[in-house]
Amino acid sequence: MNSNTRPVIPSLDEYPYRQIITTRWRDNDVYGHVNNVVYYSWFDTAVNGFLIDRGVLDFSKGHTVGLVVETHCNYFRPVAFPDQITAAVAVERIGNSSVRYKVGIFKNDETQASASGHFIHVYVDADTHRPVQLPDNIRLVLKQIMV
Repeated sequence: MNSNTRPVIPSLDEYPYRQIITTRWRDNDVYGHVNNVVYYSWFDTAVNGFLIDRGVLDFSKGHTVGLVVETHCNYFRPVAFPDQITAAVAVERIGNSSVRYKVGIFKNDETQASASGHFIHVYVDADTHRPVQLPDNIRLVLKQIMV
């Protein structure tokens, strides 16, 4: 995308995994809409929620963890408390030790994103924090939502 090209607003059907998240009063900023930093929290919640739901993320006993190395978000329409949002996730690319997720934020019953972006995990050894090859069980689960 060059600087003169606007990002395309994604639709909900582009994302195989969806998680409902309720906005909170404190998510709103002084401008009356959800502050931009909250969107990144939703990205993190949706991606990790998917991994937990599929049984491949264990905070207490896992030997491999995904560290966030890059995020990006485009904002199309405001979201504000008390909106209910759907955080939707797809996998765009699986590398040797990294995964690029596509994430969309959809408010209430809308099917066009209010915001969208990406989220990249690099998988590392939980003790050393050195990159490791993506474990097969995680790779298999990620392929379920690959687009």
